[in-house]
Amino acid sequence: MRVPVLVEHAPSPSAPASVARRPPPPSAAGPRIAAVRCALPPHRYAQHELTGPIGDLCLSPGADRALLHRVHASAGVRTRHLALPIERYARLGDFGRSNGAWLETGLELGEEALSGALREAGLTPADVDLLVFASITGVSAPSLDARLAGRMGLRPDVKRLPLFGLGCVAGAAGLARVHDHLRGHPEDTAVLLTVELCSLTLQRGDASRANLVAGALFGDGAAALVARGGNTDGVNTDDGGSGSGSGTVASASGPRVVATRSHLYPGTEGLLGWEIGAAGFRVVIDAGVPDIVRGHLGRHLRAFLAEHELTVDDIGIWICHPGGPRILSAVSETLGLSEDALDRSRRSLAAVGNMSSVSVLHILEDVRVRRAPETGTWGLLLAMGPGFCSELVLLRW
Repeated sequence: MRVPVLVEHAPSPSAPASVARRPPPPSAAGPRIAAVRCALPPHRYAQHELTGPIGDLCLSPGADRALLHRVHASAGVRTRHLALPIERYARLGDFGRSNGAWLETGLELGEEALSGALREAGLTPADVDLLVFASITGVSAPSLDARLAGRMGLRPDVKRLPLFGLGCVAGAAGLARVHDHLRGHPEDTAVLLTVELCSLTLQRGDASRANLVAGALFGDGAAALVARGGNTDGVNTDDGGSGSGSGTVASASGPRVVATRSHLYPGTEGLLGWEIGAAGFRVVIDAGVPDIVRGHLGRHLRAFLAEHELTVDDIGIWICHPGGPRILSAVSETLGLSEDALDRSRRSLAAVGNMSSVSVLHILEDVRVRRAPETGTWGLLLAMGPGFCSELVLLRW
């Protein structure tokens, strides 16, 4: 296949690269991640248990299943969680029913993840000032976050920002937009909620390679991240502020968000995303994505780190979206990473599959649950998605 040629835009003469986008002064305290919590559906399957049923959904009777078996065996996935029992997918019928299942299950998982994250942070729903919600596997108006607001007791004046179209990059991009808000509102508490029920987008009767890859790779789940502005560390919220008076906040042990960077790659819009039709969301996954990663991610990532006087070797924690084995290999190669640098991403992929925007938060939760990084450790959270685009989030513990 032909990989699109990228045309990079030169910096403006008025803003040379040597002085543009300077990092904030060291004294400026960035937002801190106070909690991360994932919620997974109860329907858990080993990969080999799904190969046959997914073949029945996608392939015609008697069709050759050699490609299906190769894709499932090479996906790097051992187990996955599905929104519904596997036998129910054949009865969904149309996009309306699939989307209805997305809304019903998404509300349950979203509430579980959000309530768990707030509890971990020592906060209540009424303490939330901004709720950013991301999903690319279903749609509703009112959006899912609006429905959760009343269901969970968020304040009527809570700011909401529902996002659609970012796909796998939304976990990183959503955290970056939370960072932007909290830099300007350092006394606020913000939540990022992602809900992705990828299995409900599987196209029945579609034997395309992209649909078979999606059927082998993607899993379902939700995640919520609580972040607090730089002026809130150790603050007791019963002082009559905008919060509910929930009491003492849990100790600030999570990393700070130091800086973020977004990047669009011109001419690559057709590489990744959806074709939307009567049957719903038909996945587009172009084989050229790893080549784009190899050719361009390293240069932009190193330039971003250099603005903070860092190099790839200074990053102690890598939180990379597990797009699949080929994507992880491309990231590792272009950055020259050690063999074990992306082990967290590979473990997440093996345990729950690619959960789109939820995945980087699932990996970040794993970092928090295991032995905490030493104080001063640098981390980089990164993801890629439709556009084609990348998002980088620099963290420090």
